[in-house]
Amino acid sequence: MSESDDSYFERLVDVDALESYLESHLGATDTFEVDRHAGGHSNETLFVTWGDRDLVVRRPPPGETADTAHDVLREYTVMEALQGTDVPVPETVLACDDHDVIGSDFYVMVRERGVVIRDEEPDQFAAPDHRRRLGEQMVDTLASIHRVDYEAVGLEEFGRPDGFTQRQVDRWQRQYEWAFEVTTDERDVPAVHELTDWLQANVPEDPPHALVHGDYKLDNVMFETSPPPTVRSVFDWEMSTLGDPFADLGWLLSYWPDDGDQSAAVGTAGGAEFLLRDGYPTRDELVDRYESATGLEFANDRFYRALAVYKLGALGEMFFRRHLEGNADDDTYPQMEERVPTLAARAKRIVEGEE
Repeated sequence: MSESDDSYFERLVDVDALESYLESHLGATDTFEVDRHAGGHSNETLFVTWGDRDLVVRRPPPGETADTAHDVLREYTVMEALQGTDVPVPETVLACDDHDVIGSDFYVMVRERGVVIRDEEPDQFAAPDHRRRLGEQMVDTLASIHRVDYEAVGLEEFGRPDGFTQRQVDRWQRQYEWAFEVTTDERDVPAVHELTDWLQANVPEDPPHALVHGDYKLDNVMFETSPPPTVRSVFDWEMSTLGDPFADLGWLLSYWPDDGDQSAAVGTAGGAEFLLRDGYPTRDELVDRYESATGLEFANDRFYRALAVYKLGALGEMFFRRHLEGNADDDTYPQMEERVPTLAARAKRIVEGEE
């Protein structure tokens, strides 16, 4: 590690204090190592070797941002509740709200090992039958999340499902408005205002209630290393709550390109063009399988798919504001000047039935 890396690591964890805490709960060991996983996003991930056990510690970033970061104990709560259900999640070990240990809330889980797919297709899955199974596994796992009896597993107070969908539209409208305070000096995105009006006018009434993941997509799922593709674990439950399951399905579909789309690029960072290869299910096939697995009819599909792309655009516009204000050091942020209008145009095509 560089000197700056060392300094940041010291802010993340008091190694001696963590060792004492783990020893008091897990027993003594002769082997103790801690390494930071550099691929973390909003929350930090530390890999811990404790004797013959490989563990993960999750905590918010240090400093002022920790006060507003996603609640890691909320993430622990849902994964703990899902132990023993049909939903594959890492084994939870400990949760700690004593900031005297490492300076923040944190939790410990067993480290999973497998394949996480981002923008490249794993060689071992590069066959039509494996591709189809991969898509089916994604939908089947999402359906298992939505079938959870959240009251039976103790999550009845985990969210407010009534009004969830309307609150989603309101929340992301506010995010755009915040970003536009700065970004409209560079360029306007009229399509966003049209989309906002359409979404506000078309919020579905009385959608079903379920446990929702909140960010369900390929790179938040781990597969077993060997084929055929089998979901090993679902990660990143920071945004989970009780709400409208179709919001999860729309989000997954927004990352899943189809033949006939004007572009396979999706999201704020591009797209997974490999999903267009022979064998991967189409979006319609994913929806059909989801409906069969849950018994739910994915009505208002244009609304949920447009909402997902609208949310992606809002994230991009917030990135663009941070770039313009000099509050970000990320090469993708200035690209949002063009990508957000592209996402808004895509959402309009969805609304108009062209995608």
